[in-house]
Amino acid sequence: MSNAPITHIDLAEFTADPYPILASMRAKTPITFVPELAATLMVKRDDIHVHEKRTQVFSSVQPDGLMVQLMGENMMRKDGEAHMAERRALFPALSPRTVNDHWKAIFETATLDLLAKLRKTGKCDLVRDYAMPVSAMALKAITGLESMSDAEMDGVSQAMIDGCANYAGDPKLTKRCNRATALIDEHIKYARQAPPRFSALQVMQDAGLPDDSQSANTKLIISGGQNEPRDAIAGTIWALLNHPSQLAMIQDGRATYGDAFSEYARWMAPIGMSPRRVAQTDTIDDITFDPEDRVFFMFGSAGRDEDHFSAPDTFDVTRNTQSAISFGAGPHFCAGAAAARCLIADVALPLAFAHLPNLRLTGPVPYTGWAFRGPTKMPVAWEI
Repeated sequence: MSNAPITHIDLAEFTADPYPILASMRAKTPITFVPELAATLMVKRDDIHVHEKRTQVFSSVQPDGLMVQLMGENMMRKDGEAHMAERRALFPALSPRTVNDHWKAIFETATLDLLAKLRKTGKCDLVRDYAMPVSAMALKAITGLESMSDAEMDGVSQAMIDGCANYAGDPKLTKRCNRATALIDEHIKYARQAPPRFSALQVMQDAGLPDDSQSANTKLIISGGQNEPRDAIAGTIWALLNHPSQLAMIQDGRATYGDAFSEYARWMAPIGMSPRRVAQTDTIDDITFDPEDRVFFMFGSAGRDEDHFSAPDTFDVTRNTQSAISFGAGPHFCAGAAAARCLIADVALPLAFAHLPNLRLTGPVPYTGWAFRGPTKMPVAWEI
């Protein structure tokens, strides 16, 4: 293990709200070993921005890592040309042009259909009844797994992210994740017969990726492509409802829903951490990293780094978020970023406020998570 200063955490407290603990780390021990996670954490934005790119030291290749064990070796767990080859294979499905010319209309149609049914009810759990199915419908289209139900898509995604963050080794979470990946493989087997045009499955087949790579990368897309939009859709709406003056700025044109999403992703990072394996001995600020050490780049902490953001714990749609690295900073920058921005900022947020008049909160909105963070429920009502 590294010789970084040791910081102990209460894992339950960290899961409930990691931000006060991360702020203390930034102030006192910006590179610190946390025994409860068996990892060395980097919590400063500039450290992460620099060292995420040094894949020769901080490698994504983790043969014994939880993601590889549970989901297979996807492109996120590869570096160099092996990573870029699979990224290029997926690009035709996820490029900004494909998103704008093909996926956006599909996202809009599915979301409007859902809102037409939902509006009549006058109330709902916005996480379960809106953010989850909007995200799932988009993800079924992008992956090509159209035979899955919305609930299945959400369930397998949550099971995989719970399994990949299961550093405490809970066997129940591992079992649930294994059931989820088996279900995905069944749907992949069915979809391979005639994958939809522009879907991830179709472009990977066209590029000649082997079946195991197609399976692993499909699971990767699901693990981040369901929970992150789901949590960001619900969370950004929650933030705007709690800051009505900022919502008014968007509605009268002084800010945009894109501004709100970018600020929310900085402030409440749906994906708060990315793991790396130390591939060779390295020293940073008198801290020596040994081969096979585990390092966590804490993106959720980077978004609240006081060196880059004033009043970082405050949600502010007028903030300049250019320094934020919510989607990553290196070669593993989120391949689905364009699709996420389109779905969230161009479709889900504006359509919710346009079609659910006088949308308002009717109860508490609990949050959980540190590697992945989002609201677990969000009771709302509107005028019928």
